[in-house]
Amino acid sequence: MKFLLFAVGHKQPEWVEMACQEYLKRLPREISVQVFAIKPEPREGKTREQLLAAEGIRIRQNLKSFPRARLVALDEKGEDLTTRQFAGRLQDWLTLGETIAFLIGGADGLEDELKAKARDILRLSSLTLPHGLARTLLCEQLYRASSLLGGHPYHREG
Repeated sequence: MKFLLFAVGHKQPEWVEMACQEYLKRLPREISVQVFAIKPEPREGKTREQLLAAEGIRIRQNLKSFPRARLVALDEKGEDLTTRQFAGRLQDWLTLGETIAFLIGGADGLEDELKAKARDILRLSSLTLPHGLARTLLCEQLYRASSLLGGHPYHREG
């Protein structure tokens, strides 16, 4: 199974890259994750809609190489899953054998057109998260969910 992570944002601090790589290397061999850093649109003199549209174009350009990928948008108004529920969703995706493309927007989120094309819209937290932390949290949850599916004990059930 292949996961793609398209993340709008500036170069991330070293701790973000290190944390993401640590969680991603722990994934089972049958799960791979490829991260695509999308350049944010310069903000000066532009409306929110213009920023989102420009970043949306960049995301879609990168998605062209994966025309059959199932889009999963991360959005503050998305479905709120527990870790166990996220593992169930991961199992569903594994069963379908689809390539999953997670979309993390920039400071203003994702444009409505991308969210409308997404088959799933999830939220990582009710809290506002810095971009790097959201990316790290997604990598950690992919690892945790795959661990649950692999039969590893889950400390929250007991």
